[in-house]
Amino acid sequence: MKQFLLITLILLHSLYAKSSDFSVVIDKPFNAALLDVTEDYDRTISAIGYTKNFTSNQNQNQTFTNAFDYLASVSRGHGSQIHLLKVSNKAKVILSKTTNLSQFNEAVALVKTPQNGYVVGGYTLDGSLLILKLDSNGNIIFNVQFGTKNYDRMNNLILMSDGGVLAIGSSITSRSTNDAMFETGLGLNDIYITRFSKNGTKLWSKKYGTPYDDRGIDAVEAYDGSIVVISTTSYDKNKDVTLMRITENGNKIWLKHYKNKTLTVPHKIIKLRDNNFVVSLSQYDAMQKEQIRLIKFDLYKNILLDKNIHTTYPSLLNDIKEFSDGSFMGVGYVKDTYNTDALVMVLDSNLEMMNQEHYGDENYDLFNALTILHNSQVGAVGIYTNKDSQESNMWLVKLNRDGTMAQIPQDTPKILAQLKELFAQEIKEKKILIKEDLSIELIEKSLYFQVGKYQLSQAQKKFLQSFGDKLSHFIVQHKAQIANLEINGHTSSEWKGTNFSDSYLHNAKLSTQRAYATLAYIFTNQKPQVQKVLIPLLKESGYSYAKSIYFDNKEDKVKSRRVSFKIILK
Repeated sequence: MKQFLLITLILLHSLYAKSSDFSVVIDKPFNAALLDVTEDYDRTISAIGYTKNFTSNQNQNQTFTNAFDYLASVSRGHGSQIHLLKVSNKAKVILSKTTNLSQFNEAVALVKTPQNGYVVGGYTLDGSLLILKLDSNGNIIFNVQFGTKNYDRMNNLILMSDGGVLAIGSSITSRSTNDAMFETGLGLNDIYITRFSKNGTKLWSKKYGTPYDDRGIDAVEAYDGSIVVISTTSYDKNKDVTLMRITENGNKIWLKHYKNKTLTVPHKIIKLRDNNFVVSLSQYDAMQKEQIRLIKFDLYKNILLDKNIHTTYPSLLNDIKEFSDGSFMGVGYVKDTYNTDALVMVLDSNLEMMNQEHYGDENYDLFNALTILHNSQVGAVGIYTNKDSQESNMWLVKLNRDGTMAQIPQDTPKILAQLKELFAQEIKEKKILIKEDLSIELIEKSLYFQVGKYQLSQAQKKFLQSFGDKLSHFIVQHKAQIANLEINGHTSSEWKGTNFSDSYLHNAKLSTQRAYATLAYIFTNQKPQVQKVLIPLLKESGYSYAKSIYFDNKEDKVKSRRVSFKIILK
């Protein structure tokens, strides 16, 4: 899968990527990751995550009589520290700062303050919960450490309408009879929720759960100030999803368990513009592959939509956000036996998948979170792993609304406008579609390939004669700004009489043949002086059926048999 899903990332000897794609990788020693992202008031993008920090043992001459005391001393010598990253709209790193707290810790969420600073939620690795307030330069204004005497973990931090925050996570059950919070005798891990005012004062802390293992995953504030919580309850081999609505003071209004014979895991809950809610889940199918499930419901736990999105490879969405027109974008990962890619999925207002994109290298890559920016582009963060490396890196990208990778602002808007003007007639006749990432899709029915064929039809040749001349001369005219013109071949997923592996390989070869046939026809019809300019710029590749076209969760096999073009700027 991976060799046909690559994006170009030049990062081995630099702090951030310098290619035309808006992709920033921070390569630190040891494992690192980004967990959440937000847009700043000056239109920069900030993200929170962790890097690893190692300290020397200050008590090298200390004598230990207990092996466990010695192991505890050694374990305090290394661990994670919260790391704040800020990136300009030119993909330049303008702030990269570690908190360096006394205890090792990790962040889970980032919330903006009216002063253009941040509230960061996280936890220490020895089981305490953290809320940090930072100024716009990442300096600590205050640090609140809270929780129980047991082992606690925060899963998310939610901004409330009063300017305060709500921390949700889990805590190992306490059996203390002196603390009223625990008198209900809950069991194993319990849902743990704490609310803070905007100045960092703790307003209340409460636990919820069953005699089984309960974990708070996410929460969101409703329009009336109540709070809707999503959590899990695990027992035996089952894992149920639990929805709960509580008052602004934490009193339970209703609770609903969703029992499922297949393993189902919730990841994110969001409030919609119509005051309803959507929760993103992953659910294992009959082949034990993770598949995406999205449920829309109202404040009274009525299910409005329930969508299963079936994909070729195991997939899930860690985060999902709503655009102003009611459509959605989700990010997460897609994986096969050998590697994992970051997944971007675009959905319509009915939660039907419109398209998906995969990003990464030949290793382990994923997106943890996204934020919708002021111009309807999207910032996404996660993990990028260099090929053949065992250490993960912090990763921040900017995406276009259609899920394609945004390019670093240079001449992209100008080039895009000129392309659309040049091909105005083809766009009007619905023969092509030009996307914001400077990719061109051929969408007229006569321009698709027949099943198993790569030879160009007369209709394709007639179109490519005019289209190829226009595009080639455009490339020559803008050669100082253009790094490559990609010609990419695609196939549908079927191939009769073969197993899954052979089907993929046959389609990989076929898609490459389609790309080559298109490139060859365009190239040979140009004058020698044009060909000389095109030679270092042309690049053809085959994607097999990795980017098949789907409509209403079903593959459109006719539209999948195509070629596409993409201009890559320097």
